[in-house]
Amino acid sequence: MPNVFFNIPLPKNEPVLSYGPGSPEKKALKAKLVEMKAGQVEIPVMAGKEEILTGDTEVCRCPHEHAHILGRYHKAGAPEVQKAIDTALKTRPMWASMPIEDRASIFIKAGELLAGPWRPVLNAANMLDASKTVFQAEIDSACELIDFLRINPFFMKKIYQQQPNSSAGCLNYVEQRPLEGFIFAVTPFNFASIAGNLPTAPAIMGNVVIWKPASSTVFIAYQIMRLLKAAGLPDGVINMVPGPGRAIGDPVLNSPDLSGIHFTGSTPTFRQMWQITGQGVRKYKQWPRIVGETGGKDFVFAHASADPDSLAVGLVRGAFEYQGQKCSAASRAYIPKSLWPALKKKLQEMVAGIRMGSPEDFTNFMAAVIDKSAYDTITEYIGFAKKSPEYTFITGGKHDDSKGYFIEPAIVQTTNPRARLMEEEIFGPVLTLYVYPDKEYEETLRLCDQTSPYALTGAIFATERQAIVKATAVLENAAGNFYINDKPTGAVVGQQPFGGSRASGTNDKAGSMLNLQRWVSPRTIKENFVPPVDFRYPHMAEP
Repeated sequence: MPNVFFNIPLPKNEPVLSYGPGSPEKKALKAKLVEMKAGQVEIPVMAGKEEILTGDTEVCRCPHEHAHILGRYHKAGAPEVQKAIDTALKTRPMWASMPIEDRASIFIKAGELLAGPWRPVLNAANMLDASKTVFQAEIDSACELIDFLRINPFFMKKIYQQQPNSSAGCLNYVEQRPLEGFIFAVTPFNFASIAGNLPTAPAIMGNVVIWKPASSTVFIAYQIMRLLKAAGLPDGVINMVPGPGRAIGDPVLNSPDLSGIHFTGSTPTFRQMWQITGQGVRKYKQWPRIVGETGGKDFVFAHASADPDSLAVGLVRGAFEYQGQKCSAASRAYIPKSLWPALKKKLQEMVAGIRMGSPEDFTNFMAAVIDKSAYDTITEYIGFAKKSPEYTFITGGKHDDSKGYFIEPAIVQTTNPRARLMEEEIFGPVLTLYVYPDKEYEETLRLCDQTSPYALTGAIFATERQAIVKATAVLENAAGNFYINDKPTGAVVGQQPFGGSRASGTNDKAGSMLNLQRWVSPRTIKENFVPPVDFRYPHMAEP
């Protein structure tokens, strides 16, 4: 609309619903769980209007009940990927030229649909396909994704409003152009909100997207695509191509029209993609923007002045919510010797009270890990620790995959601060801690900073302010999101922009204007109202 000055106020974060006894949201979600589990869906490759059934299928399972099939998805290969690329590029002129208020309205509407009738759909899909408890699903596939869909249009507006000054006789302005070509969005299994944000954030800025969702949660990705279509997203703007990493990644990274990568996943995979892109950079029509959030070996560091109760809760929630399958999960801890006896008892009591089982039982705190591959990786670490004299199990150590991929919450004490379980990312319900002498506080802070190649999240627990000041300074580069007297998980969109550096990614902060700025290419325009008519300058005249 040419006669409108478009404005989007800063949205409030979506409230977390309680799902208490007798609540309408609990009744609606339980009904949707039953309905969704009773059927099976056929998930196609989605390239524009075309829904392609390749015949090469893989099943979508419930991790907590792995014999139960939620549906099947058709895997894309090189021909389907190229069709998706061609469709996206054909759609690009229409989408890039669409007025920003119309683009914004689509995603704001998607957020409103998700806050209303689509809430039980996404939450039920998240619980069944990713084995998230009701609370973990609610804060992810409902609240956080709603927040992204609402706040990204707000930041889009802020970016467009950033304009230069103009001097007398001219007008200067900046046009924020979408990137030429297409964006490749690669999303992880562990957050539906990330799965929704990585393709939509570039799209909000006028880009077209090829989206490869995690193979273990294609069922959730399909529900997100359905939501976006219900909100009016034109065909071809976001194209979903499920399938194995190399089968999708190779043709995408070989395309000269690749203009950006928006990635969340493992550090080795991101490094490989960066390397392939760098080696083939001469074939691209422009320098691809590369944005990635990768792994973490996130820490909780306690000072002798820390409150033992809040520290224990921070460790248990930080390490074991969603089975430790968060890139921000507490995976290593440093505990002063004076606190350890009391803290050890509290941790054992808390973990003993944890209920684990199907997320369909709302009384459970933990459910299953995502798949057989994850189960095998995590239990290998547990087996290694059981055999090594460097480790003592404080809790856990048992696991069972007969019905679902269940692993007990394990707390392991080590005598070696550089032990394998203190350094390597496990991505499961295993917390390794090192007990240090109280007088070696600063030395152990420096040890914490130097131990891991990652720098995603971390936390300090202390009541003495000088101890907090010291930790904040020493650990300046050890975490992109740093918490004081809180667990290192649970970043809220618009409040704690999320991302890390070192081996944890490019730190382009999802949930902020910084991320959206990566998906545009500015063009500066100057209009001269009174152009000169003589090439000579005044100083050239005779005195």
